[in-house]
Amino acid sequence: MNSFFKFVPEAVGTVRVDGKKAIFDALASRFSAAYGLEYEPVLEALEEREALGSTGFGRGVAIPHARMDGLRQPIVSLIRLDTPVDYASADGMPVDIVFGLLSPANAGATHLHALAAISRMVRDEAIHRALADASDSESLYALLTNVTDRDAA
Repeated sequence: MNSFFKFVPEAVGTVRVDGKKAIFDALASRFSAAYGLEYEPVLEALEEREALGSTGFGRGVAIPHARMDGLRQPIVSLIRLDTPVDYASADGMPVDIVFGLLSPANAGATHLHALAAISRMVRDEAIHRALADASDSESLYALLTNVTDRDAA
């Protein structure tokens, strides 16, 4: 498994949202259900980081991220949106693939390594296309598992 972050099947899925705020709500709900975190602190942390500048990565991908107390290692949630949403990304493209990343509050370098690992993954055209084309949550999880296992080797 990827040494930079942890993810579980419950943290991966497809959702229907109508805007950027709803993306953060969906991520906070997913992190809460998958990792047992409290919804409100996760939502607040993601929104506080986003207030510093858009986490729209480009090419239809966003990587909202934050550091929080109480975590032991970086954790990830991957949501694919049913319909692309305006995200104020630098390239102006709407977003339909969202990687949420939460790291321990004191994990400066570890947080950056996890962001870099996600960034490398979504810059790979074949992986990007496979994420967009995956038929269901299980396929998304399997793809993420295969990619991170390969990159950890």
